[in-house]
Amino acid sequence: MVADRRTVLLCNCARTMTIDGDAIQAALPEGAASEGSIATVQRTLCRGDVENYLASLKDGGSVLVACTQEAPLFRELAAEAGAEERVSFVNIRERAGWTEDRSDTTPKMAALLADAMVRPRPAGIRTTRSEGVCLVYGRGQQALDVAQSLSGRLAVSLLLVDPDDMVAPSVAEVPVYRGRISQASGSFGAFNVTVDGYAPLVPSSKATSEFVLARDGATSQCDLILDLSGDTALFPAPHHRDGYFWADPAHPAAVAKAMFDITDLVGEFEKPIYVDYDADICAHSRNRITGCTNCLDACPAGAISDEGDTVAIDPGICGGCGSCSASCPTGAVSYNYPRREDLIRRIQTLVSTYLSAGGTRPVLLFHDDGKSSELIAAMARFGRGLPANVLPVSLHAVTELGHDALVAAFVSGAERVLALEHPERAEELAPLVTQGQLADAFLQNLGYGSSPRVEVLVEADPDALESRLYDLAELSALPASSFSAVGGKRDIARAAISRLHENAPEQPDIIALPEGAPYGRIAIDEDKCTLCLSCVGACPTGAILDNPDKPQLRFQENACVQCGICRSTCPESAISLEPRFDFTPAALSQIVLYEEEPFACIRCGTPFGTKKTVDRIVERLQDKHWMFKSAATVDLIRMCEDCRVIAQAESGTDPFKMGERPQVRTTQDYLDARESGRDLSVDDFLDD
Repeated sequence: MVADRRTVLLCNCARTMTIDGDAIQAALPEGAASEGSIATVQRTLCRGDVENYLASLKDGGSVLVACTQEAPLFRELAAEAGAEERVSFVNIRERAGWTEDRSDTTPKMAALLADAMVRPRPAGIRTTRSEGVCLVYGRGQQALDVAQSLSGRLAVSLLLVDPDDMVAPSVAEVPVYRGRISQASGSFGAFNVTVDGYAPLVPSSKATSEFVLARDGATSQCDLILDLSGDTALFPAPHHRDGYFWADPAHPAAVAKAMFDITDLVGEFEKPIYVDYDADICAHSRNRITGCTNCLDACPAGAISDEGDTVAIDPGICGGCGSCSASCPTGAVSYNYPRREDLIRRIQTLVSTYLSAGGTRPVLLFHDDGKSSELIAAMARFGRGLPANVLPVSLHAVTELGHDALVAAFVSGAERVLALEHPERAEELAPLVTQGQLADAFLQNLGYGSSPRVEVLVEADPDALESRLYDLAELSALPASSFSAVGGKRDIARAAISRLHENAPEQPDIIALPEGAPYGRIAIDEDKCTLCLSCVGACPTGAILDNPDKPQLRFQENACVQCGICRSTCPESAISLEPRFDFTPAALSQIVLYEEEPFACIRCGTPFGTKKTVDRIVERLQDKHWMFKSAATVDLIRMCEDCRVIAQAESGTDPFKMGERPQVRTTQDYLDARESGRDLSVDDFLDD
């Protein structure tokens, strides 16, 4: 969805880059061109030409400023004019204009502007409150100094792993304890810690710090934790855990930054709800038999927990990496920041605008809006900058990319897709690598060449990154087309994959996919299967079905997510998985996987099971179990449930037959027994 009427303000930043405003206007896609007019290119919009910015604000429409460096100044001016909500920003300087690539940058600038005009639906918001209750966890005098420094802004308690060189303070500005955190849980505003060896500082401590009444298992709650212990972080992926700050005590700058950041976390804060979860289509488990664990395995922050047949996602812990959504085979976990359809719309807009404006060999460079953005800026300031055909796409986290978005990029005409990440998050990239390999498998099987087109770049050195980008070998061009990103994850992914197949150099009906791919079929070992249909009841997506009219197992391939619950449920171990993608209409229809001849009751002729099942039961029980020693009892197995009961009743071995009902005892019976001098017994009331 393109934003409403707006003015686009371009500035050549004191002529440090070349901008052709008319050419960019002509290159914008039809919707963006009609709703966004480009004003005369400015030379110093943030200084000498600032009146032109103020004039644009007075016009009443939205204003898109192609500069992010001076965004604080522009926001301040907009706030004074009461127009802060109408201003947005895009960076075309470090991302396009500042480059030593002599190719025309107009297509790239137009693409970046068109991308900035796409308005995604906002994610939901979660409000968290912090009272500023802070636990400083560290060692010796350094931890005490930090705690005392923070005490004026936060309600601080100090927990020392080791008192070491600490001198007991003459003024107790913060309570001091000794102990080691054995367990920590929760998130910003609601942390819980368990401490072993917990002991308070003795007020009479003199030359050395003394602690008394140590005990294990002490618990406490706090809003914030500043961890200066130097030990392993209390939480996995600590940078994702809001309110928790881990800093190396040997690096004063890191400690100072953590102190500065933590003092601002008092009051109410809004946080995006990064993901939604639909338990109804989750393939995690059925009947306590585990199938898919992709989200649990992918989450670096530990925000997802096993809840039996479903999972639970803690929005307070979730850091928005998006790996769970990218890895989810059904779309039960869906990313909101941005939503899948909005991300694909951005990709389509960016690539199509670039190609329509005359750009060639589009390479998408996905990066986060933090350290990777700084890396790109450093390349522009001190190196050659980005090549003109490399189109940067800023995301909250590159790990949100699934194979659906990657395939959509290639359908749009991208030559390559690169995902840039900082080395400190390298351990979180396995799900993204897997999704890239799956996208490459589709491309390679459809004849688009054997070279991988998806690559994850783990770099912190701008020179190394620059070299890799300028040394990219040219690959064969992919035909550009479009599709509608409508429906759930699998609907969108199948639409993109099918469009890729339509334009492919090779168009096989079926292609093999890597192990773990979320597409494929199941295979049945007919020698083992008894058509017990336990797999039908266990399948979470309805891909496996029965036939109420005959012993038959049916299957619909496009619904199968290869979760493996059917394989784990099958008592005969008759099911195996086959990851593949079927492009034919057969994948959308129910096919018969296996069927058997029905077995008719030998007494009434009613079908009640399969011949193989009945024969197998007879084989296992006849003459091998004390209840089935005679031909008559074996025949009971060959009867339907109604006839079986009738036959047992007729044989006199009815297991439900009751004994003779005794006569009712009366008062007279007891009087007669008293006169005769005998005791009454049960036998006195049974018929002869």
